[in-house]
Amino acid sequence: MPTVEELYRNYGILADATEQVGQHKDAYQVILDGVKGGTKEKRLAAQFIPKFFKHFPELADSAINAQLDLCEDEDVSIRRQAIKELPQFATGENLPRVADILTQLLQTDDSAEFNLVNNALLSIFKMDAKGTLGGLFSQILQGEDIVRERAIKFLSTKLKTLPDEVLTKEVEELILTESKKVLEDVTGEEFVLFMKILSGLKSLQTVSGRQQLVELVAEQADLEQTFNPSDPDCVDRLLQCTRQAVPLFSKNVHSTRFVTYFCEQVLPNLSTLTTPVEGLDIQLEVLKLLAEMSSFCGDMEKLETNLRKLFDKLLEYMPLPPEEAENGENAGNEEPKLQFSYVECLLYSFHQLGRKLPDFLTAKLNAEKLKDFKIRLQYFARGLQVYIRQLRLALQGKTGEALKTEENKIKVVALKITNNINVLIKDLFHIPPSYKSTVTLSWKPVQKVEIGQKRANEDTSSGSPPKKSPGGPKRDARQIYNPPSGKYSSNLGNFNYERSLQGK
Repeated sequence: MPTVEELYRNYGILADATEQVGQHKDAYQVILDGVKGGTKEKRLAAQFIPKFFKHFPELADSAINAQLDLCEDEDVSIRRQAIKELPQFATGENLPRVADILTQLLQTDDSAEFNLVNNALLSIFKMDAKGTLGGLFSQILQGEDIVRERAIKFLSTKLKTLPDEVLTKEVEELILTESKKVLEDVTGEEFVLFMKILSGLKSLQTVSGRQQLVELVAEQADLEQTFNPSDPDCVDRLLQCTRQAVPLFSKNVHSTRFVTYFCEQVLPNLSTLTTPVEGLDIQLEVLKLLAEMSSFCGDMEKLETNLRKLFDKLLEYMPLPPEEAENGENAGNEEPKLQFSYVECLLYSFHQLGRKLPDFLTAKLNAEKLKDFKIRLQYFARGLQVYIRQLRLALQGKTGEALKTEENKIKVVALKITNNINVLIKDLFHIPPSYKSTVTLSWKPVQKVEIGQKRANEDTSSGSPPKKSPGGPKRDARQIYNPPSGKYSSNLGNFNYERSLQGK
């Protein structure tokens, strides 16, 4: 093993050789052997090996292996020095291997090392994006869980920081191709991250690009399979995927396939849905997703069938008036509950699809069913008016900080819900029923809040390595929806807004 003095002497030989440095193979070999020495020798080797690496292509494997040994040394200062110099080895056919090594080194729990690895990966990304992606995806597909997790996180947070000249169309096509391979077997959290990666690519900002992403989500959601409402994983996968699809829909990228699946497979099983997510009102979550998607349906082969499914489900939440006894009192002891949150979603979805078949209520239903529906609408509308008056009275004169209390926030949302339902019911009371009114769904935030939420929830890269996720169901922190833990409902006979939120 060479001493410190021998390392300096051989370094001098190589430095003085200038253009003839490649002729001094023995001197470079002495420097490579420095990795077998003590702390001082290793520290020098970590600096000297990369400095002359390009002059000795025949020793490339030995040099990279020597530097890799130093990257795994017990001494943290040696490891950091060796990692910092790794990009100098990323030349030609060596680059994918260096990218592979750096990706494996992402598993470090030392924050300084973690930052060095990130910087080194970004450095070689700018040299050769395709080669670097080769190393990253190799580890994502075949590496250990912690390496896979952090490599995906690296792509989801760092790709957006790279300039256009690095992320060319060809590079983005490679990312899409490799991502499709990974998506064949992913966790829910990984799927969310890959959708974030792909939806940020410039080449997928077009209508055809968005359509491609929707098809990827549909495949992941398994829309060809029969829905199993009693399988929590099946339910959770559908919700996770649909949340990713919703932002992709537009007037040119249609939600038809998802809406049809929800109407045919999910709505009939709404009351039996199970979820692994504690505290989530799964029925309300499904109805919100359906309402959100219903605005972007294209031509629908099963439009009438889907409208019937929606209509039947809506009737379940729009009760008939209780029968009155001969003395005018209610025959039953309990008034029906009016579940406003559910009705807002169902009525909105029905209203959106009804635009495509405006004669559904008058031509497709028999007279008896239409009469029954009108009675239910009238009864619901009466209760609605009482509740709206109570809410307005409770909020009257309140501004600024007073509206920010938890109690008043609930009342404000309840007022949005009831006003929306009121507008939609008025449309359906027209003769013939109208579908012209537009409402903003109650959970949709105003633009100012939306921007603030996006900033607050956006993934940030800190100086520390990410912590390994605990066991159990994985869910990404950035959720498209964040419904309240309860649903707005009320007893018709007792419109007390204090009790309007039926907690779970």
